[in-house]
Amino acid sequence: MIAQENSISGTITTSGEPLFGASIVLKNTHLGTQSNLNGTYSIKKIPKGNYIVVVSYLGYQSISKTISINKNRVNYKIDFTLQEDAKKLNEVIVKAKSKKTTLETKGFAVSAINTKETSLRSIQTNELLNTTVGVKIRQNGGLGSNVQYSLNGLSGRSVSIFIDGIPISVYGSSFSLNSIPPSMIKNIEVYKGVVPGHLSSDAVGGAINIILQKGSQNNLNASVSYGSFNTFQANLNGAYRLDSSGFTVKASAFYNYSDNDYKISGRTIVDIAPNGVETPIVARRFNDAYRSNGAMAQIGFTNVKWAEQFLIGITASDEYNEVQHGTFVTKLPYKARFLESDALLGNLKYQKKNLFIKGLDINSNAVYGKRNRIINDTVAQAYSWTGKRLVGFDGEYIDYIWGSQNENGPTLAKIERKVSSIRSGLSYALSNNHKILFNHVYSGVDREDSDELISLLENTFLQTSDLYKHIYSLSYELKAFEEKFKLNAFGKYYLQTVKNTQPVFNNDNTQVIDEVYESKVDYTGFGFATSYILTPTITLLTSAEKAIRLPSENEVFGDAGDNLLANLTIKPETSNNLNIGFRLGEFDIKKNGFTIAANFFARNIENRIGLPANADGLRESDEFVQYTNLKNTAESKGVEAEFYYTYNNNLGFNFNATHMSLTTVNSGVESNVPNVPLTTMNAGLRYTVKDFIQSESILNLFYNAYYTDEFSFKFAAGTNTTGEDEFLIPKQISHDFGVSYTFPKRNFVFSFDVKNIFDQDVYDNLSVQKPGRAFYLKMNYIINNF
Repeated sequence: MIAQENSISGTITTSGEPLFGASIVLKNTHLGTQSNLNGTYSIKKIPKGNYIVVVSYLGYQSISKTISINKNRVNYKIDFTLQEDAKKLNEVIVKAKSKKTTLETKGFAVSAINTKETSLRSIQTNELLNTTVGVKIRQNGGLGSNVQYSLNGLSGRSVSIFIDGIPISVYGSSFSLNSIPPSMIKNIEVYKGVVPGHLSSDAVGGAINIILQKGSQNNLNASVSYGSFNTFQANLNGAYRLDSSGFTVKASAFYNYSDNDYKISGRTIVDIAPNGVETPIVARRFNDAYRSNGAMAQIGFTNVKWAEQFLIGITASDEYNEVQHGTFVTKLPYKARFLESDALLGNLKYQKKNLFIKGLDINSNAVYGKRNRIINDTVAQAYSWTGKRLVGFDGEYIDYIWGSQNENGPTLAKIERKVSSIRSGLSYALSNNHKILFNHVYSGVDREDSDELISLLENTFLQTSDLYKHIYSLSYELKAFEEKFKLNAFGKYYLQTVKNTQPVFNNDNTQVIDEVYESKVDYTGFGFATSYILTPTITLLTSAEKAIRLPSENEVFGDAGDNLLANLTIKPETSNNLNIGFRLGEFDIKKNGFTIAANFFARNIENRIGLPANADGLRESDEFVQYTNLKNTAESKGVEAEFYYTYNNNLGFNFNATHMSLTTVNSGVESNVPNVPLTTMNAGLRYTVKDFIQSESILNLFYNAYYTDEFSFKFAAGTNTTGEDEFLIPKQISHDFGVSYTFPKRNFVFSFDVKNIFDQDVYDNLSVQKPGRAFYLKMNYIINNF
C-alpha cells in the first residue's frame, strides 16, 4: 500500500488564466481527473513506473509529458499551459460555456459574455450587451450617440463600466463601448446589483467589466465593414511574443465613421411653414455624422518568472460628433453644432502570482494622461427638419437672436482634463479554501473650462474643477464541503473630494474674484455572495450589498457638450440590493444540452440621481438639463430568467426575459419611474453547417429578436391619464439576421448582417428614435500562431 502513495498535481492554464474542466489522464491506465475551478488537479495513489501524462480540452491543442516515478510517497508537481486550436474555431462555443459556468456559479448575479464568435460579424459591443439577460442598452440614436446601460432598471452612472478594472470614464468618450470593436475584447463580465470587492466599484445598479485580449499568443486580426448610412468600420489588433524571453508586443487600432442619416418621424418631426403651420413629415437626420479612431500599443513581458504580465503602453483616441438636437428631439433641430474629443493616455500593467511567497498575488493597472473636449456652436441660422433654412412670416430667413443653435448663446468652449486612475489588488491564499483580498481604486480628474467667445479677462481666470475618488475593499473567500459551498464577503470604504473654483465679477464689475466650493464625503458599504452546488447540475446563488454610488464628474460639474448643467451639491445615492437565484444544467441528453437560470432581485434606492420629473417640459424653451437627487425612494423588484439549448454543437438557441417594477412616490401617488421599460425579452438562434460548398469550411446562421414592452417617459398626472398617450413609447419588436462564412484555412471570414429587418420604429430614451433597417458587410482576416 505504501508503494502506491505517490501522486502528481499542478495547474492547467491558458493565456495566464486557470482552465476549468481540462482532462488529465495517465495514458494506458485508469487513472485520471479534471482540473477544478482554480485550474488545479491532483492524481493520487500512483504506483512506480513510467507514464505519459496527457492533458486535453475541447478547442485546445492536447499536450503530453513523460514522467518516471521511482520513489515512494512523492508528490510530483507538473504544470501545463494549453494553446487554442485554430482548427476547432467552430467548437469555441463549448469553451466559452465552460468559462461562463465557472464565473456564473460563484454566487454573484453575473453574466459572462464571450466575444470570439460575434467579433467576426458587424456587431458593436453595445449590441452584444443588449442580448444579455437583465441588460438594456439605452442609446440616443445611431453609431456614436450617447449610451446608457440599464441593469435591472437602474441606469446611467448607477452602472459602473471598467476596462480591465479601470473606470472607462478615464478614457473619455472617444474610447468607449461605442467605438471599441469586439475583436479587441476577450470577454465581458456583467455584475447585477452586487459588485465583488476586487472591482472596488461605486455603483448601485451593478458593473460591466471589459477584459481586453491579453495577447500572449502570436496572432493578427484585421477586419473591415461597410453598411447603411455610409457606415464604415475597420480594426486591426495583434500580438507577438518571443517564447525564449517572454518579450511581448501588443497593438490594436480602430476607425469608425457613419453619416447616421437615417429616417425618423414623430410628433416633433415637422415642416414649419412661414405662417407657422406645422406639417408632420418623415425626415432624415442631417447633422448627426460620427467619426472616431483610436489605437493602443503595449510592450513588455508576459508569462515570465518574475511576472505573468508587465506591460507599458499608450492609448490615443479622437472623436468628431455632430449634434442634431439637445436632450430631447425638438421641432427645431440643430445645424453645424458639433463636438470634438481627444485623449492621450499612458498605462502600466503588472501582474504576478506567488509574489515572494506562495499564494500571494498582485495585480496592478495604472492610467495617466490628458483628455480634451471642444463644443462648437456658432451658427445662428434656424433650420427645420427638412434640412432647409427656416422662413418667417415676412419671407426672410430666421436667425436666432442668441446667435447659436443652443439658447445659451454661441460657444467655442474647451474642457481640458488631466485624468488618472490606479487599480491595485493583493490577494493571499491562506489555504486552498481560504483567501483574503485587498483592493484599492483611485480616480482623479483635474479639469479646466474655457471659451474663446468670452472676454479675455474671463478666460485669464479659468474655472477649475477637481474630483478625486478613493474606494477601498477587503474581501474574504471561503470554499467548504469539497468546494460545493462558496462564500465571498466584503466591505468597502468610499471617499470623494470635490473642489470647484469659479472666477466671477464682483457686483460693480471692477474685479474678478474666486468663488470656491469644496467638499469631502466618506461612506461605508458591505456585502456578500454565496453559492451552493446541490448536484453537479444544480446550483443555488444568493448575494446582497449595501451599495454606494458617488456622483460622476459630469453630474457634479456639468458638460456643455451634453447639455448638462453643474450641480456641485449633488449627493451620493445608496441602495440595498438583494439577489436570489439558481442555475440548472448543463443537462446532457444524448446530443441535446439544456441550461436554465433565474434570478430574483430587489433594490431600494435613496437619493437617486436623475433628471427631474419635469425635464420633458424643458424641451421647447431650454435644451439644458441638470442631474439632481430625486426626493423619493425608488424600489425595484423583479425576476430575470434565461434558457440555453444546444444540439450536437450545431444548433444553439437562447431566450431570456426580465420583468420588474420600479416605483417611487410622485405628487403623493406611487408611480412607475418614467423612461424605464419594465418588461424586456431577447431570443437568439444559431445554426452551423460544416463543409458548406468547400471541405473544412463553416457556415454560421444567426437570428436575434428583441422585445420591449410599452413604457412612458413622463410621470402619470395623478389618476388623470387623459392625453398621456403622447408620452407613451409603444411596444417594440425588432429582428436581426446574420450569416458568416469561414473559409477552409480558417484565416478568412466573410459576414453579412441585416438589422431591424422589418424596419420597425424603435426607441430607447425619451423621444429619440433609433435607426431603421440596415445592411452591413464585413471581412475578417485572421492569423494565429505565426
